[in-house]
Amino acid sequence: MEPSHMEGYSDIMVADEHFIVRIPDNLPLDAAAPLLCAGITVYSPLRFFDLDKPGMHVGVVGLGGLGHVAVKFAKAMGVKVTVISTSPGKKQEALDHLGADSFLVSRDQDGMQAAMGTMDGIIDTVSAMHPILPLIGLLKTQGKLVLVGAPEKPLELPVFPLLMGRKIVGGSCIGGMKETQEMIDFAAKNSITADIEVISMDCVNTAMDRLLKNDVRYRFVIDIGNTIKV
Repeated sequence: MEPSHMEGYSDIMVADEHFIVRIPDNLPLDAAAPLLCAGITVYSPLRFFDLDKPGMHVGVVGLGGLGHVAVKFAKAMGVKVTVISTSPGKKQEALDHLGADSFLVSRDQDGMQAAMGTMDGIIDTVSAMHPILPLIGLLKTQGKLVLVGAPEKPLELPVFPLLMGRKIVGGSCIGGMKETQEMIDFAAKNSITADIEVISMDCVNTAMDRLLKNDVRYRFVIDIGNTIKV
């Protein structure tokens, strides 16, 4: 029987060498694990859409598993970062812990109005239904709004603001093996890891319940073999 390489909860697996990512020694395995999904999901659009140039201003919508890593990568690239969130309570976390330059509450009309036309690009990590017209308004001329979240229902796309500002709405989904290795090497060089909570296998059901309540900061990592001391 051919060994399977598809199980996500295995303690041993077999994989083709072409699909293996080398983790540098200075990157802890537990905190690096979410980078192979959340990390590449935000790193790839920053690179592909040329939002990685020092001095640029990039917004990050949503401060969750994807958003908090997006802030870390963008800051390491020398980019000015504004976190855009519906939750005012996340301001201190964004500024003091993650190092964002500014924080916008998306429901604060005065704050959003003041920031109109100031951003080169926006990485939108939110998967819940939300209006994108205010986000388009934050972009400079020729700005780019990149969606990496996946709302269940279609979002309303206002065309006129795109025409007037020659703006772009695009999407991105993870990345290839070469870019994933590049991302991991960049993370190691810049000491970027995901903020995680390590759990044992017998806590999986509790973790799933907490996920449904958004009660995790920001990713659970399962220690299959109970080998990590926490």
